Amino acid sequence: MRDAYHEELDALTDRLVEMTRLVRSAISRATTALLDSDLQLAESVISHDEEVDRIFAEIEASIFDLMARQQPVAVDLRTIVVALRMGTDLERMGDLAEHVAKVARLRHPESAIPPEIRSTILEMGQIAERLITKTGSCIASRDVESALELEADDDAMDRLHRRLFKILMADDWRYGVEPAIDVTLIGRYYERYADHAVRVAQDVVYLVTGSRTQDADLR
Repeated sequence: MRDAYHEELDALTDRLVEMTRLVRSAISRATTALLDSDLQLAESVISHDEEVDRIFAEIEASIFDLMARQQPVAVDLRTIVVALRMGTDLERMGDLAEHVAKVARLRHPESAIPPEIRSTILEMGQIAERLITKTGSCIASRDVESALELEADDDAMDRLHRRLFKILMADDWRYGVEPAIDVTLIGRYYERYADHAVRVAQDVVYLVTGSRTQDADLR
C-alpha cells in the first residue's frame, strides 16, 4: 500500500516536469510567432494552453485525493503542498506564453515589435527557455545547488526588462503609444514568466531542505 502511495507522489513529479516541457515549448513558439508575425503559430500556442490547464487540473485532483486518503504528514505533506504551488506557477507560465501569442495575433499581419527591439525580445525569449529548462531539471533531480542558481540567472531577464523601459522612455522613440503599450506588456510577460520559474526553483529548495529562500515578488 505504501509503495503505491509513493508511486503516486513520484507521478506528481513526473507531471510537473511534463508541465515544464509544455510551457517551455509555449514560450519558444510564442516568441517566434511574435517576431515573425506568424498567425498560425500564435493560434497554436493559444489553443495548446488547454493542455497545460488539463495537466494542472489532474495534479490538483490527485493532490486532493491523496490528502483525503493518506492524510500525509512531515515530508510527504511538504511534497504535496509544494507540488500544488509548483503546478500553480507553471500553469501561470503557460498563461503568460499565451498572452505573448495573443499580442502576436492581435497585430497580425504587422509585427508588434519595432526593429530596434527585436534583438532584446529574442534574448528575453531565449532566457525564458533556459530558465524553464533548468527548472524542469531541478524538479526532476531535486538539485538544490542548481535551483539556487536560478535567481542569479533571472538577473539577466531583469536587465533586459529595464533596457526596454529605457528605449520606450527615450526622446527618439518614434512608434507612438500603441506599440509602446504592446512592448510594455510583452516585457512584463517575459519578466513574470522568469519570476515564476524562480519561484518553482525556490520550492525545490524548500522541498529538499525544509528552508525557504526569499520568494520572488509575485504580487
